[in-house]
Amino acid sequence: MSCTRFAERVVDLGTEMAFEILARARALEAQGKRVIHLEIGEPDFATPENVVAAGVDALKKGWTHYTPAQGLPELREAICEYVKAFKNVDARPSQVVATVGAKPAMTFSLLALVDPGDEVIYPDPGYPLYESVTRLAGGVPVPIPLREENQFRLDVGELKSKITPRTRAIVLNSPHNPTGSMLTPEDVRGVAESVEGRDIFVISDEIYDRIAYGAKPVSIGTIPEVRERVILVDSMSKTYAMTGWRIGFGIMNEELAEKVSRLAINTYSCPAAFTQIATIEALRGPQDAVDRMVAEFEARRRAVVDGLNRIKGISCSMPQGAFYAFPNVKGLGMKSRTLADRALDGYGVAMLGGDAFGPCGEGYLRISYANSLENIREGIARLEAAARDILR
Repeated sequence: MSCTRFAERVVDLGTEMAFEILARARALEAQGKRVIHLEIGEPDFATPENVVAAGVDALKKGWTHYTPAQGLPELREAICEYVKAFKNVDARPSQVVATVGAKPAMTFSLLALVDPGDEVIYPDPGYPLYESVTRLAGGVPVPIPLREENQFRLDVGELKSKITPRTRAIVLNSPHNPTGSMLTPEDVRGVAESVEGRDIFVISDEIYDRIAYGAKPVSIGTIPEVRERVILVDSMSKTYAMTGWRIGFGIMNEELAEKVSRLAINTYSCPAAFTQIATIEALRGPQDAVDRMVAEFEARRRAVVDGLNRIKGISCSMPQGAFYAFPNVKGLGMKSRTLADRALDGYGVAMLGGDAFGPCGEGYLRISYANSLENIREGIARLEAAARDILR
């Protein structure tokens, strides 16, 4: 047994259960078992050809060296053009920090803002990083429940009741992981009103905002009264199927951007140069690949929800964005994680228990429909077999 003493900050640092379940699923596959992957939040589409070609060309032209920590000036200009076109958000290149995926933009912002004892309000269920990095910074995570009876949207009145003199930041995520919910324009305005005139930042995680069905998401960055207190976070990972390219960005006021850039310098220096060049092409080039991907996700969404609602003991509301379904499995009388484990080990379908996203996720599963319709239908059939056996 190791006698190593580890720093307290990493002993209880959270993780992402999706990667742990993926590793277990891969181990089963190595034993010859066929597993249907409905656990990982990664588009199953290839990066668009024009983006790949731009990255290859950049490598051939020598884009293999350091760049400014904040990102190439042309990339930051392209990001400003993009957020204006797709989010209706005005931004200056000096406010943009290009990061190695979206996680550093969120992590560095929290590290730059939160002192020990400061409070961060975040959604529960929600992306695990919000809570874990708040604790890493010495802050106090304050969950706000997202309830099915409110379409998994935060209740603005409840949010206001949770704000205290120690509140330093509020995290929004719309469209939302893991529930697929989306804030209404009224919700967004209510959040803005709750922080207006206060020394509170809003970290708006908008990584799924191009993957929406019907209504278009509204960014809190469009509201002038709070714009200087908004940290807009986005990534190429989901929209352009560029998870392995590791490129994202944060938009914030210039003073905070300087601090976040300094953290980047001390951590990874800069994003890869050729990845930045490819991202310029993604942002400024044709968007038809994104449109095709979203259309396919919409077809899968309906197949998943219809299939789940045919299973006794399970019900599922229709997600408004992202590529996740969040079915209620309380009728099966089993803890979420136990059910997910049984589905994987006994039936070869990998999913996540909702409790992986916080206590309010208990009683639900997160199912990613970033897989083919054929595999999705087989995965739902396997889950139905598991449910049938449980209810015997």
